Amino acid sequence: MRRPLIPTLVLLLLCLVGAPEADAQAQARSQTKTQAAGPRRLAFVGGMLLDGYDVPPLHHAAVLVENDTITWVGRAADAKIPAGTRIIDTSGRVMLPGLIDLHVHLKNIGHGDYARWDPWLMERNLLPTINAISAKQLLMAGVTSAVELGAQIPEILNTRDSIAKGEIPGPRMFVSGPWITRSLGSYQPKPVRQILIDTPEEAARATEDLIAKGVDVIKAYVGLTPAHYKAIADAAHKHGKRVHAHVYAERDTRAALENGIDVLTHAGSAGTAPPYTPELITDIVNAGRPVVVTAAHRSWVFPDTVAFPERLQDPQLRADFGPEIYAEVQRSFENFQGLSYMSRVDREVSFRERGLGQFIESGAILGMGTDSGTPLNFHTEALWREIKAHVDLGMSPRRAIMAATRINARILGRNDLGTLEAGKLADLIVVNGDPLFDIQALGRVEIVVKGGVIFKGDPATAPAR
Repeated sequence: MRRPLIPTLVLLLLCLVGAPEADAQAQARSQTKTQAAGPRRLAFVGGMLLDGYDVPPLHHAAVLVENDTITWVGRAADAKIPAGTRIIDTSGRVMLPGLIDLHVHLKNIGHGDYARWDPWLMERNLLPTINAISAKQLLMAGVTSAVELGAQIPEILNTRDSIAKGEIPGPRMFVSGPWITRSLGSYQPKPVRQILIDTPEEAARATEDLIAKGVDVIKAYVGLTPAHYKAIADAAHKHGKRVHAHVYAERDTRAALENGIDVLTHAGSAGTAPPYTPELITDIVNAGRPVVVTAAHRSWVFPDTVAFPERLQDPQLRADFGPEIYAEVQRSFENFQGLSYMSRVDREVSFRERGLGQFIESGAILGMGTDSGTPLNFHTEALWREIKAHVDLGMSPRRAIMAATRINARILGRNDLGTLEAGKLADLIVVNGDPLFDIQALGRVEIVVKGGVIFKGDPATAPAR
């Protein structure tokens, strides 16, 4: 069968995509001015398309966008491109939905020691700056939506709202503010990212207070009993908010499952127990309860860093952080093998295949989240390491990409995100290489579009390739 050809007229119109990245804020402002003058139309033409479903790719495809919405998806040869449309050549590349990360921490940027990092940035009033750096790093890595699970109010709300207004570049943010916990653990008292409670009644009041302040989701942290989980879930659900629970041990995972928690995050990772009992896995699967394992953030990232410590000096980090922040982050890596955050990593590595594999084999609803920003776990690498861990353990690349796009959108309750099809918000990335052949192609993001705005790889600002 002959492969469909892009019409000659379209080929003549194609804009060439360049390598250097223009400033994302300038691109967003330019697009906004264009929209004010009339509909903003874009056509991404020529590349292979993965639409976010577990179906074969569409080759030599096109995606048409008007303002912030996808209007048509299909073969490039069949595209009817309206006059005045900007055409972006994606030939030789792969188009897929913008990635969604269900577990990020903007305040953290991979620094190795929380006890040092938290007071260092607070003394310098750098929290808004760090939030903005992290948000831009995520977006440039292809993450167009993200859930922030544990940050200070009002700074995190301000960052979310500044992104929504187009004042700073970043993913579409869904934030929890401080988590609700019965133990403060070893975290520093400032920045305030924890609410200490004792009784279930206090847990419910804390939930109501966070929702009144404007959070999008709730995070239930540690030391909670079944009664606490139920109180938090009941209070959140009254307002249509979902609850993510930080759970490791089987006892806590079951308590969260049976008391209305919407997302089980970390379950199966961190080496805190051998794989769960078959009964618990079966109950999670039968309940259709989403699990976000965050498997890679220690048990894969640490041995990968031992094998290739040069990743800690990625020039992109220097460019993003600036000299003062970069120097402080590098100081924290001087003995990264001895970091307290990695004190249990040998156990975690021992259990990592069984912990993640139990969910892949069971057919559980698996979302994707990275815990990005934690020590050695950079926002610049975003989701590709987490997705690779799933693929290495037997998940098909197509299913893994679906988990990071369509399934994550379902977990968020956002039917307008996660796939490339008419009527959805125009969140699209273009990568160099076929992730169905090599999943690490997801780390080579050349174009990022969020809400119909090109934030990275705009052909108008880059030399031809």
